[in-house]
Amino acid sequence: MSIIKEIQEALAVLSIPEKAEFFPRFFKTGKGEYGEGDLFLGVKVPDQRSVAKEYYPKINLEELSTLISSKYHEHRLTALFMLISKFEKTKDKAVKEEVVAFYLNHLSHVNNWDLVDSSCYKILGRYSFENQKENLLRELSESEEMWHKRVAVVGTMHYIKKGSFDLTKEFVTRNLKHPHDLMHKANGWLLREMGNKNEGELISYLNVYYKEMPRTCLRYAIEKLDEDLRQDYLKGRV
Repeated sequence: MSIIKEIQEALAVLSIPEKAEFFPRFFKTGKGEYGEGDLFLGVKVPDQRSVAKEYYPKINLEELSTLISSKYHEHRLTALFMLISKFEKTKDKAVKEEVVAFYLNHLSHVNNWDLVDSSCYKILGRYSFENQKENLLRELSESEEMWHKRVAVVGTMHYIKKGSFDLTKEFVTRNLKHPHDLMHKANGWLLREMGNKNEGELISYLNVYYKEMPRTCLRYAIEKLDEDLRQDYLKGRV
């Protein structure tokens, strides 16, 4: 049996019918919605992580290409978990570069918010930070594709963890008025993470931009601030 078949069967065994029915609604797979046409097996994320942990040392990138190209969401997410492990467990720079190239070449399959958010900062964000290759993220931030923009801004999570905030602010500002709610949420989330690391940086940014932020972005960004200050921003009193 091929390793792809083994992984697919391992996931199929873990399928929960109630989850398979619920996930398409949760991930907005209806006509015209952001996850239109996506298919689900109904496997919980911890179970996918367990399968990925077992199989990532055994699978090569060519085989991963088949799995990440699957029409089933859980196949793609499990493939990403394995890709993350391959990136994190090696000290070989050439292998890391292969993983990054693979990730970029398969971005069309990183096409829902959980797929983006689970993988981009752990692979692309970390690689960009450690190798001063911000333009990898910047090009995605300038893309017309919404998922690419989300990869870029969420990719800066690694920068935030390292106390570097300029790239996050640059990308949030560039796409501050993007029409999609998923970008408003991502931008607000990353601003909130910046504030968790350095509240002064968040407040300085908000004081310039909060009045032009979409409401969802603002609410996400100020979630952890003192309640009185939150209300001042919400009511435009700053």
